[in-house]
Amino acid sequence: MRHLRKVAKLGRNCGHRKALLVNMACSLIEHEQIETTVNRAKEVRRLVDRLVTYGKKGGEHNRRLAIARIKDNTPSDRAQTKKDVIAKLFGDLATRFAERNGGYTRIIRTGKRVGDAADACILQFVEAGAPASKKKASAPAAETVKADETVKAEPAAETAASAEEAKA
Repeated sequence: MRHLRKVAKLGRNCGHRKALLVNMACSLIEHEQIETTVNRAKEVRRLVDRLVTYGKKGGEHNRRLAIARIKDNTPSDRAQTKKDVIAKLFGDLATRFAERNGGYTRIIRTGKRVGDAADACILQFVEAGAPASKKKASAPAAETVKADETVKAEPAAETAASAEEAKA
């Protein structure tokens, strides 16, 4: 039984797994979309959601917590421009998701991967703002229909006006 075991081991030892997840999280923040396996995506999603929450809270303490999670403390980490990741996390992503309470990423399954038949997926950030509710989704559709009706009515008016000019 797997009671109280929430971490997927991903076939790696502890250090390798942590490095894999941190590097994938940095790639996701930098490129806003990565292609990976479903199990890895589920683990990276946990880390990225926490990092975005740190970014939303802001402040020096949360910045240091994020730096500790991303491990920007060795010369090789500094060479990999993880400071740009921190800047984007506390700048762009924090403002994009200011109104959203969690659920910053989505997993889109793409089928089996060629070669080893692993379940592949795309992990990406969702759109900015609060999630759309059913009422909000139906209201813009009605506005679109009304706009289309007015567009259809205008050519008829132009046709009638051009017919009157032809008679005159």
